[in-house]
Parts: sequence; C-alpha cells; structure tokens
Amino acid sequence: MTLQPLATAVQRAYTADLDAFDFYRMLRLRVDVFVVEQEAPYHELDGRDLEDSTRHFWVDSADDYVLGYLRLLEDPDGVYRIGRVCTAKSARGLGIARKLMRAAVAEVQNSPAVLSAQTYAKGFYASFGFVEVGDEYLEDGIPHIDMRREPRRAGVTAGR
Repeated sequence: MTLQPLATAVQRAYTADLDAFDFYRMLRLRVDVFVVEQEAPYHELDGRDLEDSTRHFWVDSADDYVLGYLRLLEDPDGVYRIGRVCTAKSARGLGIARKLMRAAVAEVQNSPAVLSAQTYAKGFYASFGFVEVGDEYLEDGIPHIDMRREPRRAGVTAGR
C-alpha cells in the first residue's frame, strides 16, 4: 500500500451511491482498525450504514486502499452523529483524519453534532469545537467520552 493519497480531496457519498467494491474497502479499514488492531471484538456492522441518510467520507490511496474514513449519521432528533473515524496504521500522521473531520463539520455546521471519542483523542475533536458532555466510560474495554458541537452561529467564522 502506498502512503500517498490519490487526491487531496475527501470523497463523500451516501450508501446508496457507493458500489460494492468501495463499500467493502471502507468496511475493511474499519474492521482492521477497530476490531483487529484495537482488539475490540464488537458488532462493527450495526445496520446504520444502510440508512438512507448515512454519509461516508474517505480518502483513497493511489492503489485502491482506503487510508482514512468516517461516517456521518443523522439521528431521528436531527442531531448528526460522527463516528467510525479511523486512519490506516501506515497512513497516520499525514493529516487525513483532520481532513475528514473538516469535511464532516462543514457539512453539519448549522446543526448540532455528537460523537463518542476515545479519550486519548478528545483534544483532536475539541479542535473542531466539540466539548465533553458526561463522564468517561468504557466501551469495548476502551475509555470513551461523549462530545457535542453546537451549531455554528451566523457571522461566526471557523478559525481552523
């Protein structure tokens, strides 16, 4: 696998617009990171990927590997949920997760958004305006904290 992204732009698609090959590549990265690397056997395929409103964001390598990924869900109450944020081990440190988060936050800037952060990454998410809500908890043996970002107000510009 090469470490060079195919393009600097983040790709985005609803599930219905993905072909099976692309969807498989995204799911493979998620399983590689969350189930295999983090040794957290859990139900990675939770059914939410198939919802009509689910959006997938990813960065490809030049040789058809997904280097980074996140999904954006829309909860019934209108709150957006960012999740499954991951970067291939060999591509970490290239700023891919930051590009993905910028794209997702830009998409939901006028709506509230939540996420469940692994606690080591809470500073990363805070840089996008997310604040901690609630107490730290264990999910699949990994410390997490819920975080929330309020809608961007008119006339306020993002500094990142």
